[in-house]
Amino acid sequence: MSLRFQALNYLSVDNNETSVPPSLKVTSIFGENVFTLEKARSFLSDEGYKSLVASIKGGKKIDRNMANQIAAGLRQWAESKGVTHYTHWFQPLTGTTAEKHDSFFTLKSDGTAIEEFDGAALIQQEPDASSFPNGGLRATFEARGYTAWDPSSPAFIMDIGTGKTLCIPTVFISYTGESLDYKAPLMKALEALNKSAVEVCNYFDKNVTKVTPTLGWEQEYFVIDEALFNARPDLVLSGRTVFGHSPAKGQQLEDHYFGSIPERTYAFMRDFEQESYKLGIPLRTRHNEVAPAQFECAPIFEEVNLAVDHNTLLMDVLDRVARRHRLRVLLHEKPFAGINGSGKHNNWSMATDTGVNLLAPGKTPKTNLMFLTFFVNTIKAVHDYADLMRASIASASNDFRLGANEAPPAIISVFTGQYLSKVLADIKERVGDKFDEQDEAILKLDLHRSIPEVMLDNTDRNRTSPFAFTGNKFEFRAVGSSANCANAMTVLNTIMAETLKTFKKDVDALIEKGEKKEIAIMHVIREYIVASEKVLFEGDGYSDDWEKEAEKRGLENIKTTPKALDAMVSPKAKKLFESNGVYTHPELEARHEIELEKYIKKVQIEARIMGEMATSLILPAAIKYQNTLLQNVKGLKEVGLDAGTYGPQKYILEKISSHIAIISDKVVEMIEARKKANALTDTREKAIAYCDEVKGKYFDVIRYHVDKLELMVDDKEWTLPKYRELLFLR
Repeated sequence: MSLRFQALNYLSVDNNETSVPPSLKVTSIFGENVFTLEKARSFLSDEGYKSLVASIKGGKKIDRNMANQIAAGLRQWAESKGVTHYTHWFQPLTGTTAEKHDSFFTLKSDGTAIEEFDGAALIQQEPDASSFPNGGLRATFEARGYTAWDPSSPAFIMDIGTGKTLCIPTVFISYTGESLDYKAPLMKALEALNKSAVEVCNYFDKNVTKVTPTLGWEQEYFVIDEALFNARPDLVLSGRTVFGHSPAKGQQLEDHYFGSIPERTYAFMRDFEQESYKLGIPLRTRHNEVAPAQFECAPIFEEVNLAVDHNTLLMDVLDRVARRHRLRVLLHEKPFAGINGSGKHNNWSMATDTGVNLLAPGKTPKTNLMFLTFFVNTIKAVHDYADLMRASIASASNDFRLGANEAPPAIISVFTGQYLSKVLADIKERVGDKFDEQDEAILKLDLHRSIPEVMLDNTDRNRTSPFAFTGNKFEFRAVGSSANCANAMTVLNTIMAETLKTFKKDVDALIEKGEKKEIAIMHVIREYIVASEKVLFEGDGYSDDWEKEAEKRGLENIKTTPKALDAMVSPKAKKLFESNGVYTHPELEARHEIELEKYIKKVQIEARIMGEMATSLILPAAIKYQNTLLQNVKGLKEVGLDAGTYGPQKYILEKISSHIAIISDKVVEMIEARKKANALTDTREKAIAYCDEVKGKYFDVIRYHVDKLELMVDDKEWTLPKYRELLFLR
């Protein structure tokens, strides 16, 4: 019996034996496995506590002496929870997390066994830097790298089975100081934005001393049965189905979206939510998504660095808890053809330490102007650095989703909504080269009357826009479901920091010429609206008309990752990131190399599994059924029946034979194309060859003929679980 039918038999018995913890009041368990400041108050001395608070809230460094005190308190808390090991938890450029567990246990010189955790172990560890993606920054024989404690993201305890490990969020850098992870550049970008944003905020409120970017992510994912998953080699090795014909019923009835959550999936959701709450992840929402077997969860927004850590942690929790329920979570952006893929919408804003959301329209002319300042600067930033925004979301898996009539296109544009579009148009159309005293009336636009603090009705959520304003935040919708949010957030916060710096210079220049501050601000806002208007688009981003219109406007539409990544190493990008202290030139070059290599390897894996499955699973099943038909036709001939009697069998036989021949030929050609690509020494050329000559020429062609065979071959001979089983059976 094939794995497919074993899996289907498994589904017919009780497969929900996993016990689910009883529902608990969220507030009773929220953060119980997190070393919060409240817990720190109980386990640290006053001196140690104040040092930790100063580091978290003021960015001050913790000296080694204080680190020893904090480490001792951390160990005491962790051991009270049954922890025996600790690890530096970091986010290398693999796209996953990494950890090396060490025990608190040690031996003194006299052989005495003790439990110990000192400040040195808290602050720093030494993983092998050459064993992680480094883009040439580290040679194999130059292995030294360091993880360094990030106090702004609290330590937490990870429960895995009956074991507990203290996890300390860290950055990962090389021996020579280059960033080798996602967290370090993100933290630099956040600080760059804070500095630029505070200076602009001080035009309106001198009390603002800190601006904190915030993020609320929405995580989409698929859930399928584990036995069916294991019967699909493509899912096991690549995370998506390289073959599979669309089922008769997909998402066309629109009955899955917000529908009743299946009981087995609901049990899994309750379980992973409780795990998340204990880790301080503030999940708020769960629901069915558009595609069958697709779901979504979303938290309350948090400071960006913490939100990124929580999303990265959640992806790990989703996978572990799903396995506990004999399910599998698919985070690939397009695991199934013909139905919606998955994204990770990044809802981004900025908040001051005086309690103001800078992207929320205010109640007075003064706060209206502050809102307009940051609103228009965001649009200008996206306009000026759209290529970097596109590069930040580029991946082999996201290429299947962008522009596939369910996700934003590869064209970067900004949606503002009907009312704000009119506001921008009114400002743009002011007559004259500069604002005079009478034009101060524009400052008194009653934005509050038409745009409440949370704009529910005046800005529709344009799901076809990659970057849409949704009332008090911008939603970067084009980020892929499997991505680390840090990449997109690093770019977005850096380009915003740079744009705000330029804005302040432009305003100050007018003020120095004698212009009133408010008039100077409005003048620059107007210039920025005019300069960036081509990136504004309110219509259907899925339409062919938008592609034509975008081309007329000069907006780029780069649909493939290898070419989109070029923006990372342009002179403009190097100047931007270096001037803001986010990336050095070598760090950018290394990341470009790493992303290209990652693309090559992922397409290479898919090409290999496609060839292997076609040769060892698809063709044998088709040939077996071909022989059955052949024997049938021969038998009918031998008994002397008229040719018309076996005409249908002969027709099917001819079609199957044709598909078999084409698949066989194309697989051989694809292997040769892969060999040619592998022979290239330039990484970019190799990535483009894999994109155009391997994936572009063969993936869709081979899939088309395999999917046709799936419809024709006897169902009992077809060894791969079909879409109707993967998507609808639990």
